[in-house]
Amino acid sequence: MKQKITLTDLQKKKQERTPIVMVTAYDYPSARLADEAGVDMILVGDSLGMVVLGYESTVPVTLEDMLHHTKAVTRGAKRAFVVADLPFLTAHLGVEPTLKAAGRLMQEGLAQGVKMEGGKEILPQVRACVQAGIPVVGHLGLLPQSIHQIGGYRVQGKELASAEKLLEDAKALEEAGVFALVLECVPGPLASLVSETLSIPTIGIGAGVGCDGQVLVFHDLLQYASGLTPKFVKAYAEVGATIRNAIASYAQEVRERKFPGPEHTFSMDESVLRQLRHRRSKIGS
Repeated sequence: MKQKITLTDLQKKKQERTPIVMVTAYDYPSARLADEAGVDMILVGDSLGMVVLGYESTVPVTLEDMLHHTKAVTRGAKRAFVVADLPFLTAHLGVEPTLKAAGRLMQEGLAQGVKMEGGKEILPQVRACVQAGIPVVGHLGLLPQSIHQIGGYRVQGKELASAEKLLEDAKALEEAGVFALVLECVPGPLASLVSETLSIPTIGIGAGVGCDGQVLVFHDLLQYASGLTPKFVKAYAEVGATIRNAIASYAQEVRERKFPGPEHTFSMDESVLRQLRHRRSKIGS
């Protein structure tokens, strides 16, 4: 078995300028495949609300949802470092509720770290988790949990004031103890500046090549029943079309009685069948 990725390994990649590969996955088979493919980190994102549960945003996702999916992912990931999202509102309820939720994701879900959305407003919660031995990943830029407040999915940090705030929040989160920072939908030059400024790894999604690593959602990069086609997603396969066509072929063969065929059917001794038919005929008479 390959050795489990650690925080030391991730920090070393930052120092050696070796890009970190992260995939967002939500269940055992996707985690296992990503792990076998050699990714460094797996994020159990609250985006599961949209991708696998069918919600319109991440807001309805509960801690119990996150625990359920984190347990499945950690069973499938033997090497990758697994981080689980703290769901909507959790990191803003105060230190104690945040610690309890993060602790459950670690103890019950077996995650190796948690991710929190937000900047200076969540610093007390970040510090408390770090002091309690819970590794924390920060998240700045587009914050999906605040989508109703920011008015849609759009690039963040394009103006001077918002760019300065993002940089200040990034430095504050680093000082509070986060070991990595996700930058979502941030202009490439700004993400590069943040990455140069911080000593911790940055993980970009829609933030350009200047970040220390990249993350994409399993379903998006494979086009596996993904309804999202943002600019920053590159499809590396068309798995959804393959699956849909396969199921359509199966349905057609069932309706035409072509499946199951003799090669898919179990046989039995002809003498036993004759006896059964004979007994049935007696009962019928």
